[in-house]
Amino acid sequence: MRHVAMTLGLLLLLIPAAHAEIAGKDIEYRTDETLMKGYIAFDPSLEEKRPGILVVHEWWGHNDYARRRAEMLAGLGYTALAVDMYGEGRQASHPKEAGRFAEKLRENLPLAKDRFRAALEALRNHETVDPERIAAIGYCFGGGIVLEMARAGIDLDAVVSFHGSLSTDNPATPGDIESRILVFNGAEDSFVTDKEIDAFKKEMEAAGADYQFINLPGARHSFTNPAADRLAEKFDLPLGYNEKADDTSWRIMQRFLDETFDR
Repeated sequence: MRHVAMTLGLLLLLIPAAHAEIAGKDIEYRTDETLMKGYIAFDPSLEEKRPGILVVHEWWGHNDYARRRAEMLAGLGYTALAVDMYGEGRQASHPKEAGRFAEKLRENLPLAKDRFRAALEALRNHETVDPERIAAIGYCFGGGIVLEMARAGIDLDAVVSFHGSLSTDNPATPGDIESRILVFNGAEDSFVTDKEIDAFKKEMEAAGADYQFINLPGARHSFTNPAADRLAEKFDLPLGYNEKADDTSWRIMQRFLDETFDR
């Protein structure tokens, strides 16, 4: 079990992202009831099979931001699938609509698990992927989803949450969590309370999880998304892009995944 706090000065030593020619393709997969429309990205010049990463979108739904993150992961030598948790490629145009989409899955964990597992199988079956080496990352709503999947014991080597929700109605118990966990939280995120942070840490400690929690100074909710400032102004939401926190969290994630997959 690890609970790691890092200073920003140390983070400057981390290695920048690699660059590669990336292939990106729309992909459809389904549960018994729902068609999902995702996007898979990979470097076709690599001959060997590689780890696969699921990318779970913010509460706005599967969009260009999630796709861009998948492409960035592909540039690091992974195959990444930007998933569609809402089905049919649905995207929200207003926070109220986004809230309804997200709440449907928060209140129905079996449905969320079915849709996540469908994406997981689609990724595992891709010709470039080593099906025994899979992780998931998520943003905002997606960060909460990947944490719930870890709590549920879904077969993942690691999960990474960026400005995701921490609270749960399904807390982990000892032996539930097999995934390594890395959580990035904005220290100025008004959607996440100190009480929720304390409860999350206690839950992880009690469950015996291998986890890291990093609180990024000065960062607000959606600190990784360059569109956050525009959305904050448009909808009067407490969001904000933070370039330093975005860069810092991505670089730490790279090292975390490299360690997880011994790359």
